Amino acid sequence: MKIDLSGKLAIVTGGAGELGRVMVRTLARCGADVAVHYHRSADKAAELVKEVQSLGRRSLAVSADIGCRTDVTAMRDAVTKALGEVDIVVNNAVTQYPWKAVLEQGIEDFESQFRTCVMQNVLMAQAFVPSMARRGWGRVIAINTECSMQCAPSQGAYVSGKRGMDGVLRVLAREVGPANVTVNQVAPGWMISEKYRGGGEVQAGYDEKVPLRHRGEDQDIANAVAFLASDLAKFISGVYLPVCGGNVMPAI
Repeated sequence: MKIDLSGKLAIVTGGAGELGRVMVRTLARCGADVAVHYHRSADKAAELVKEVQSLGRRSLAVSADIGCRTDVTAMRDAVTKALGEVDIVVNNAVTQYPWKAVLEQGIEDFESQFRTCVMQNVLMAQAFVPSMARRGWGRVIAINTECSMQCAPSQGAYVSGKRGMDGVLRVLAREVGPANVTVNQVAPGWMISEKYRGGGEVQAGYDEKVPLRHRGEDQDIANAVAFLASDLAKFISGVYLPVCGGNVMPAI
């Protein structure tokens, strides 16, 4: 058994970012063509497109504000015209702010997290899922976070957006399931990315609290995304999947 995404077209929001780049590469290596969304990182997106094309896959860089309906619709139209109809949507883009106590965090930060997390998933679904449903096959995979279960001090704005998208996606999973479209979430822990591989970004005590006693890597997240995008996961939908070494464990 292997993950084979040959003949599928994916789009990854935030595809030019640290985690996004790994997911784009992984999907391409599994055989998928990949549209790379970016907001401001045009150069990195262009480099990534060339990398995907060197693997023999089709690719396109597209810019959009994923909290704006006009931008998302224009992005869908550009991808469809250049590459065809999308089969796999990976909602990965996120905005980060300095984490502060709820009583100190600016209201604009909560509003921005809502747009980035909740509205991104609503707008991407409205733009891309109707085509999936019409064709009877599709995957929506959103990147959540272990923080959604931890609700630790200073995570208020971030968690509010991530828990909001969780609710929307669970409802969506029920609504589009009859059309053979699955909707799932991958929830990373504090992963090691390319920027910090080999050292740096230390948080005392984190590793000791993880049951596996170490941090995971960005590739672990990309592997989970590729699995959920494949037919190996064709009967999995509505899942919030922590990829965090057991640091959070949803209970029944």
